[in-house]
Amino acid sequence: MQAKTSQSLTELIALTKARVNSNLDGIFSLSTPEKRLVEAMRYATMDGGKRIRPLLVYASAKAVGARIEDADAAACAVELIHSFSLVHDDLPVMDDDDLRRGKPSVHKAYGEAIAVLVGDALQSLAFQCLSTQKSNLSESTKLAMVEILSEASGAEGMTGGQAMDLEAECIAMDITVLEKMHQRKTGALIKASVKLGAICNPQIQKKHLESLESFADIIGLAFQVQDDILDEVSETSTLGKPQGSDRAKNKTTYVSLLGIEEARKKTIELSKQALLLIQDLPTPATELREIAEYITSRVH
Repeated sequence: MQAKTSQSLTELIALTKARVNSNLDGIFSLSTPEKRLVEAMRYATMDGGKRIRPLLVYASAKAVGARIEDADAAACAVELIHSFSLVHDDLPVMDDDDLRRGKPSVHKAYGEAIAVLVGDALQSLAFQCLSTQKSNLSESTKLAMVEILSEASGAEGMTGGQAMDLEAECIAMDITVLEKMHQRKTGALIKASVKLGAICNPQIQKKHLESLESFADIIGLAFQVQDDILDEVSETSTLGKPQGSDRAKNKTTYVSLLGIEEARKKTIELSKQALLLIQDLPTPATELREIAEYITSRVH
């Protein structure tokens, strides 16, 4: 059954997409003569995608009373890193997926060599966004942002998780190892998104930052459990990528370990845990609450 997205969240997603796309459009106005590279970078980033990570940046910033304008660079940076990871993830040497966001993957549209370069360029551009941003944030906060995102996307975070995922095609995992993998592959960038938004308020209290970090850990895990469910039950046309690809590659997933119904129960329980963690923030954190509920009920 398809979950209904609230009108307020639907509007929030639309506004976030418009804001991020406008900012990214300016970022992609590069002076490089390599027009085909920039075209492929736009192709990988501008069309489609739910913008969940930028949503979390903005919602986290609002939850601690930060200026929304000070979160713009971080919102773009996490989307660029996410897009870079998808481009490389789809390559034949990785997951070998021909579809992404309902259209040919970058390597199918532009060739494998360009796809590698697109990922490299998007990653570099993300850190350029953070280090050269025009905001009211201090230089120390900008540096902290670079540190948060580099750790989340590197060997201790997303990239390390992807390495574990490649190995998962060959070995069986128990649920403890599976969660560790997804805390890195999926959860690290989600957690970084929440932290980046939070530190846009330089006066944020330590207890509030810790609550948001724990919240992010849980919704990052919930996001992946729901992904595993959707890989089994959604149609390719809805997912925007091949349905059943995890099973076809003999990957260990929450569904393969728990079954569909138990996996669904797990997402519900994780959502409840996440909401409890943000009840004492300085604002009602309405947007974070809606995003957490959406993550565990989305259909693509």
